[in-house]
Amino acid sequence: MQQKILNGKVLASQILDNITQQIVNIVGAGNRCPTLAVVLIGDDPASQVYVSGKKNACAKVGIKSIEILKPNTITQNELITLIQQLNSDTEVDGILVQLPLPKHLDSKLIIDNILPHKDVDGFNRYNVGSLALQDPKIAPCTPHGIMYMLDSINFKYAGATATIMGASNIVGRPMALELLNRGATVTICNSKTKDIAKFTRDADLVVVAIGKPKFLKAEWVRENSVIIDVGMNRLPDGSLCGDADFDNIIHKVSYITPVPFGVGPMTIAMLMQNTLKCYTILSSVIN
Repeated sequence: MQQKILNGKVLASQILDNITQQIVNIVGAGNRCPTLAVVLIGDDPASQVYVSGKKNACAKVGIKSIEILKPNTITQNELITLIQQLNSDTEVDGILVQLPLPKHLDSKLIIDNILPHKDVDGFNRYNVGSLALQDPKIAPCTPHGIMYMLDSINFKYAGATATIMGASNIVGRPMALELLNRGATVTICNSKTKDIAKFTRDADLVVVAIGKPKFLKAEWVRENSVIIDVGMNRLPDGSLCGDADFDNIIHKVSYITPVPFGVGPMTIAMLMQNTLKCYTILSSVIN
């Protein structure tokens, strides 16, 4: 059964080791290390956990992290001014504004004020548009990490049918673009989709990212398909589970990602990779 589990933790560790070695070489050649600025607004506990995980990953690979904490009361103009200051700082390679933001802040406007070559999340409309045009610059972390996972099992994209459950700008939409760019036939489902199981039963690949515990059932998936579970839900007993009914589905499919230790570690690994990429771009611009 173990061979059916697509372990993101192991793959992410390999990617991080590679990044670490690249940064050792950069610093060893007398250059400064890559730097990531993380902006956290307010005191949301989940956001604090995510930011802590990103800081730990930076420390592991040798990326300098700058944490900028601002209160919930920050105005949109103040936040944009801060981002513009970071844009102008030639020793800041990547900028990440932790989402979600307080409701009085326009997250799309905020993200679009980050220079595209410093947008480590890949959410800026230039970066998303580049992905849509099959010329990706900085790709959104979670979908790009999923592509690494699929590549690791030699998934055959050309002609494959893929169903994505969830149409968010963070996962669903860029995930569809990633798969389209590799030749897959893609269906995106959302909360209004009727008879959603109709679109998953015949799919070679199902990516589920809807935030509902164990929503994807075993009877909804095809034999020998691949299931990528992006969900992270905490149950009443404190345990974590994904959006797929892992225990019942694993017997039926070729591969499935676990929760935790599936997609999550890959998202962090791609963030580190994007930061290194931003560093490389900025260095070429300055030099």
